[in-house]
Amino acid sequence: MIQEPTPGRARNGDVSLAYEVFGPSTGKPLLLLMGIGMQMLLWHEDFCHELVRHGFQVVRMDNRDVGLSTHLADRGEPSLFDMIVRPKAAARYSLGDMAQDATAVLDDIGWQSANVVGGSLGGMIAQTMAIEHPQRVRSLTSIMSSPSARIGRATIRLSMKVAGLFQQPVDSAEEAGRQFIAMYKIIGTPVANYPLDEQWLEEIGAKSFERAYDPAGKLRQQAAMLAAPNRTKALAELQLPTLVMHGTVDPMIRPAGGRATAEAVPNAKLVMLPGVGHGAFPREIWPTMIDNICAIGV
Repeated sequence: MIQEPTPGRARNGDVSLAYEVFGPSTGKPLLLLMGIGMQMLLWHEDFCHELVRHGFQVVRMDNRDVGLSTHLADRGEPSLFDMIVRPKAAARYSLGDMAQDATAVLDDIGWQSANVVGGSLGGMIAQTMAIEHPQRVRSLTSIMSSPSARIGRATIRLSMKVAGLFQQPVDSAEEAGRQFIAMYKIIGTPVANYPLDEQWLEEIGAKSFERAYDPAGKLRQQAAMLAAPNRTKALAELQLPTLVMHGTVDPMIRPAGGRATAEAVPNAKLVMLPGVGHGAFPREIWPTMIDNICAIGV
């Protein structure tokens, strides 16, 4: 019988972090970190349960400024102009702060260290965590991510298309669900390659809206990403099992980002996922992802 996840809450100073635990404490510890504006719900529960079945205890968390974690509205909303022209001035916090949030979750659970898996911005947080808190990271898995926001970045045309989608007002859970589907039709895996689970995306979009709708929080996360320094040199100093996975047709963080990450970390394993786009991993590739995570998990 599959058990429901156990909710938890950690603190990093004034920031409260919501998280959920899957599986028994006897499993190998594994922390999942999600991308910009995305809540922990984007780590599919079935995916989490599969990791448990493969011997892990799994934790997924809401980063600051999304979901049930603290939203830092008092720090204001960065302007798009500043984020592009003066990214350091626009940032309200750093990826280092977000990595510290993740270590606070580890502390609350009682984990000395964990296998850390991050997707997109979550991959950048995971990389930062491995650099700044190496004793807390058993293995690093960076998915659809990059050592710098400038490596593998989306085309201006795509960025404007995504920004235009999110500028449309969302006033209900139903509208949020439809927006989720529309977003992944733009940035996700082409339906010609793998089917898009529209029912699940609609449900997660609606549930995310009900938990917390905060476009400004998404911008604050984006500002932190854009202000972060290039991690290539720091990644070259890592001495830990590292896995990099990236879709071959990812338009949001193009494959150059994944290749640059793998090239930076000594002995990193690079797994390219044929025909896969950004986020919302097709169920058909879960076995490949999980097998590779298991291969480096300690």
